[in-house]
Amino acid sequence: MDYRAFTNDSLTMMYESVRGALASDDAQKAAGQAPRFRVRETADWKQHAGNLEAEMLNRGMFFDIIDWSEDQGRLPL
Repeated sequence: MDYRAFTNDSLTMMYESVRGALASDDAQKAAGQAPRFRVRETADWKQHAGNLEAEMLNRGMFFDIIDWSEDQGRLPL
């Protein structure tokens, strides 16, 4: 995919979509259900996010990096 062809807003939208799919999977897993999008299990998701991050950094965009750790939604004890 030619990430250079997308607008800044488009890159942000795609990146936030990855974040949303990951959060959805985590919520489903926590509820004892099978993850719908299988973001953690599918390497292409992480590669896509990495490509988006690289392009956004190239452009000097500011964004919150996706936390890929399993416990991203838990508060420390």
